[in-house]
Amino acid sequence: MISTKIKDVDMVFETAPSIFSPNSIDQGTLAMLSVIDFLPSDKVLDLGCGYGVVGILAGKLIGEQNVIMCDVSEQAIESAAMNLRLNNVPEISIRLSDGYKNVAETDFTLILSNPPYHADFSVPKHFIEVGFKKLVLGGKLVMVTKRLDWYKNKLTSVFGGVKIHEINGYYVFVAEKRISAQKEKEKTTNSLSKKLQRKQQRKKMNRRK
Repeated sequence: MISTKIKDVDMVFETAPSIFSPNSIDQGTLAMLSVIDFLPSDKVLDLGCGYGVVGILAGKLIGEQNVIMCDVSEQAIESAAMNLRLNNVPEISIRLSDGYKNVAETDFTLILSNPPYHADFSVPKHFIEVGFKKLVLGGKLVMVTKRLDWYKNKLTSVFGGVKIHEINGYYVFVAEKRISAQKEKEKTTNSLSKKLQRKQQRKKMNRRK
């Protein structure tokens, strides 16, 4: 049993040896939470929730109905479900899901993830690319890792930019969904089309003179 206080919220967690960081709250997770302020208007996805630290904290701060938790591990989901009850937030939605597979919602303001460090990059690639589509405009994807370059480059290519906080040997990435490059392209195309239309109209008027 882990007893802890994060953001002045007391919590307890039952864990299991097979789940990530079973003996204490992971320092990367704590680093990520240190840069986040949960707002009452937020809708939060705890992506790869483990035994539930991030999602349960969010639920206690902004309400159970505003949080979804998911993980690919059945053991993690079982422990997280137990911890929802232990921490009096049983109404948080918790799902067994490989990435976003069982997460249909597309209206998140915050997606938080501590992806596996030692896996290949296919997992975080999926988290980042699909995460962009799952966020509302102005929503943020927040990730913590010990790797810098790949995440910096990938998040910048998808989101157009990323803020990076270095905390206790971890990198916390905060990427905000802004108007996509495609929309910017469409705006430019539409603007050019209007210019061409005006140019054609001038030519027609000149021919009539």
